[in-house]
Amino acid sequence: MDRTTPTSANEDIQLYMRTYYSLLRSTSPVQIKTLIEAHKRMRSALHVHANELYPDWAALTYTLIRLPACIHDVKLVVMGQSADVFNAHGYPDVQNWQEVTAPGRRRRSFFDGKHTLAVYIASRSDIDDLVPMLTAYQIERRKLRTLLDRPPALALLQRLVQQASVCDEDTCRRLAELTETEAADWQRLSNLLGPQMAPVLLKMVQQPFSLSIRSLAGSLAHYRRATRRWWENVARQVNGIDLERRPVYFVSSNTHSLVNLLSGYPLQYEETLQAFLHERGSEALLNEYQGIVREQLPSSRENFMYYAWKKYEQAHPSAATERLKHERQQGILRIPSALNAFDIEMQVIDLGRLQQRWLDPRLRLPGIERLRHSNALIINIDYPLGMGAYQVLNEISRNCAEIRGVFIMGKAATLNGRIGDVMIPNVVHDEHSLNTYLFRNCFCADDVTPYLVYGSVLDNQKAITVPGTFLQNGDYMAVFYQEGYTDMEMEAGPYLSSIYEMVRPKRHPYNEIVNLTSTPFLVGILHYASDTPFSKGKNLGAASLSYYGMDPTYATTIAILRTLMQDEIRRL
Repeated sequence: MDRTTPTSANEDIQLYMRTYYSLLRSTSPVQIKTLIEAHKRMRSALHVHANELYPDWAALTYTLIRLPACIHDVKLVVMGQSADVFNAHGYPDVQNWQEVTAPGRRRRSFFDGKHTLAVYIASRSDIDDLVPMLTAYQIERRKLRTLLDRPPALALLQRLVQQASVCDEDTCRRLAELTETEAADWQRLSNLLGPQMAPVLLKMVQQPFSLSIRSLAGSLAHYRRATRRWWENVARQVNGIDLERRPVYFVSSNTHSLVNLLSGYPLQYEETLQAFLHERGSEALLNEYQGIVREQLPSSRENFMYYAWKKYEQAHPSAATERLKHERQQGILRIPSALNAFDIEMQVIDLGRLQQRWLDPRLRLPGIERLRHSNALIINIDYPLGMGAYQVLNEISRNCAEIRGVFIMGKAATLNGRIGDVMIPNVVHDEHSLNTYLFRNCFCADDVTPYLVYGSVLDNQKAITVPGTFLQNGDYMAVFYQEGYTDMEMEAGPYLSSIYEMVRPKRHPYNEIVNLTSTPFLVGILHYASDTPFSKGKNLGAASLSYYGMDPTYATTIAILRTLMQDEIRRL
């Protein structure tokens, strides 16, 4: 079969990647400043104003959401796959440092309280994600320093710090006047940094900043060994469940939507949640809830309860204990990753123990009562980044007796839709293997449309798996767009490479058309749009999905669970 292989035709991106991989082979730290020129030359779609004197607010916000708050104090980022790797390179007991997190990126990290950040990585995709992000942060931090290093602005920041004042609207307006920028940009930064905004900005002005990064080990063997240890931690915590003898439906999604739908726990506390919203003065959410109850808004009542429960549990941590107890009674077991390994939580769900009365109403299918005779399990993982997906699915498939389905749900950028739309591909071009995968996606628009309120469903799409979010630019996207690739994401290609090895007696090929339309189990991929990169600067750094992000998340999760359950009911 002939094809026109999609190609980015962009040496700048490849040059950037070759630059940092060659530098990271060094046993000494690499200064991020050596990457700045290559980063700017790439003209990233997520950093469109990198070369300008004024801040790229969207890129700055994007990085701050995905880096831990201690990044403003960090001078060295050290990357390793396991505690043994850190120990062998002179960083003992990093898991005893302060564990730090970022709201927009799940990556286990520890801060020594001074200037070193230790980061656990699952694959080279973590490097492709982290290095450009750190480079973008250093570029934008230097711009802020130049912008604010003038007496009136410096005096304003010093006064705010001394008075422990927050940067309110008036302060943001004053900062905008002093720096000849837009007040709305400072306000978005204030919403992100909160009370720490003034101290952070003052630190940026007063303290010289130079960030370095070091990779302790980068071989494929190290990644495989780390994945194996992740699985050994799972095997120790499954409480007697024989994963090697039970059929498995594999799901890659998140840690909340699937469990909420199967346990139905938040739906039991509608009155409690309503009182909580009144107590917290969440007027916008209360109006949304009342509009749903009065049928004035099309939003899902169940989805709203799941969202409100998350807020409630954050305010009442003890509520999580009762929820976990209820989940265990339903045969839902949560397995957190070990502190000395990369961070991918896993859930093991016994289909035969689920109780119909607790299921979300949208899952109560004809014949659902037959599931009590099922011995099948759902393994749901908190989706890994890029090539981590390949490593993890390979490990699971090697250790489970039978895979009955592989279902993948995740975020993507859309070149022809809007934020909140759902894309269903049946062709995936993988930039890691350069393979173009053809497969029979078990989902179509009709599986998702009944449960999606605020977006559209686009099936028969073509997706491209990119190596990193920053590693794309206008030329890169335009070439693929001409080939009909409109769905850009990071996991589908590696998952399909793993599926190939599950059904063929050899390793996946390289730079070929690969036909996977006749796999012996269901394969389903659903992406919901979180970015529209052709709209310059429009990404999750510029605007959050917020509450309305629940709509495509639950619509796709419902489609996965209904398809999975229908398959198991048919087998029974």
